[in-house]
Amino acid sequence: MSTVRATHASHIVLPENVTDKPTVCSFLINHFKQIDATVWQQRIIDGKVHWRDGRLITLDCAFIPRERVYYYREVAVEKKVPFAEHVIYEDDNIMVAYKPHFLAVSPSGQFVNECLVNRLRIKTGIETLVTAHRLDRATAGLMLLSKHPEQRHLYHDLFKYANITKHYQAIARLTPELYQQQQQGELALPLHWTVKNKIVKGDPSFTMKIADGEANSHSEIELIAAKGEFGLFRLSPITGKTHQLRLHMNSLGMPLVNDRLYPKLLDRCDDNFKQPLQLLAQQLAFTDPVTGIEHKITTEALDIDALIDSSIDII
Repeated sequence: MSTVRATHASHIVLPENVTDKPTVCSFLINHFKQIDATVWQQRIIDGKVHWRDGRLITLDCAFIPRERVYYYREVAVEKKVPFAEHVIYEDDNIMVAYKPHFLAVSPSGQFVNECLVNRLRIKTGIETLVTAHRLDRATAGLMLLSKHPEQRHLYHDLFKYANITKHYQAIARLTPELYQQQQQGELALPLHWTVKNKIVKGDPSFTMKIADGEANSHSEIELIAAKGEFGLFRLSPITGKTHQLRLHMNSLGMPLVNDRLYPKLLDRCDDNFKQPLQLLAQQLAFTDPVTGIEHKITTEALDIDALIDSSIDII
């Protein structure tokens, strides 16, 4: 059967604490349970799995702790995302790019080449380009990428140790109370909320939920504009939990427009490119750990008018 193969290899570091998988093949089969064992066996036979130095891995190659194994992701069909990424800032060490809605950051699921990293590697020829942080496929906005392997940890640490300031924009329907104030001309802006709570894994496991207990998440949220039933919000995550901003907006009674996970998990379906999630990573501010340059990089804002005039569909 014909498949789409990634143009660039992915890799996994073999862990130290595995003692019951004598071969690389047996480890890969056990680790990637969603992929049939025969698929891994055939990839290895076809020469699609190799060590860091390029030597091919065979079916009987021994498991070596801490070694890197490189492989090429494959999917039966890869759907094209009809929106373009673009580079907003670039120097010798980093790149800041705009990622459109629906585009994955790195190869995952049914996407191998249709992701930001591989698009930019192909476009720029910089094979060592990697992202310093994550952004959901459904979310648009700014991504910081590192060019040099020896510097990657420095840029990753900006996010790990909260040495970078991130601001998002989002659009949501106003609560009935806020909408009534808006209609009566009594809505005084900006309005501000501080949201702190405990976020844990939900069911299914790719969702999250708010639970009782000590807060492990913190967002500062402002309503900065309103038009009709919709509000434009400025979101500042102080912590970085998965789906934090989506959960925090939902907890205020204002789930994001076109959110397929919160407050209700909608049935899985093909992407509707006219229904993008109204969430945008709009600004990054940080001191470059290599050059010392102060950066404050911003991309264009979300547009409430696109919802009002129906150029964006609403779920």
